Amino acid sequence: MLSQFFQYDFLQNTFYTGLLIGLIGPLLGSFIVVRRLSLIADGLSHVTLAGIAFGLFVEKKFGLLLLTPFYYGTAFSVIGAVLIERLRRVYHAFQELAIPIILSAGVGLSVIFISLADGFNNDLYNYLFGSVSAVSRNDFYGILIIAIIVVTVLIIFYKELFMLSFDEEYARVSGIHAERIHFLFIILTALVISASIRIVGVLLVSALMTLPVAASIRIARGFKQTIIYSVIFGEISVIGGLISGYYLEIPPGGTIVMISILILLLTISGKKLWLNMKRKKAIL
Repeated sequence: MLSQFFQYDFLQNTFYTGLLIGLIGPLLGSFIVVRRLSLIADGLSHVTLAGIAFGLFVEKKFGLLLLTPFYYGTAFSVIGAVLIERLRRVYHAFQELAIPIILSAGVGLSVIFISLADGFNNDLYNYLFGSVSAVSRNDFYGILIIAIIVVTVLIIFYKELFMLSFDEEYARVSGIHAERIHFLFIILTALVISASIRIVGVLLVSALMTLPVAASIRIARGFKQTIIYSVIFGEISVIGGLISGYYLEIPPGGTIVMISILILLLTISGKKLWLNMKRKKAIL
């Protein structure tokens, strides 16, 4: 079944991009879930959609194709991440307000630019729900660069991110520059979301960053195990979703999410069965 993914260039681009997304999405998602920032993926994904719609509008109305809509989406996502961080400082006592504010702005801008670009088209549909055939070679190289940046930064600042995720007060007392690390973290989140949209789609990208983590939490015995299992589940979901999406001729985003849901249900059920067996052995 995988052989066809290596016969055509566009399928190779999609498959290799999917492997990268399956790595960096759950990898960063592990920190997002632990820090209770799961909704940030939804907020930034809608801002990314605004950037994509803006890129389509520029291309449609002015015939300018200096950058593909993917890069406009990435730029908007980074700007949205910066604004979220600024708003978190403005509303210090109600920091969670920053995410719905930016999400609302993203939705509003998306509606405006989609209307100006003469409504929905096939390109926008692919960005909303993901596509097996929409990843170009340039998109792949852009996502590869993002993946290298994300993995490198997480390796270098793993200790700081780990401490901030589990005990922010202790991290600050230890001399860690919490604001700088958090700013860097939110920029990474913006990059991962913009990269994932090509495969998973705007409306489903947050699921790839949270569902594999939710499944791994049920069976992992530590944070590093959580990361490892999350990446494994993410890769299974992406590869299975791409293959099934290709053969069923449907957007891969939906199949990726449903496979993630299935994995989550299996881990929950498996954990319950294991606990029940353990209790029975203890009674005997």
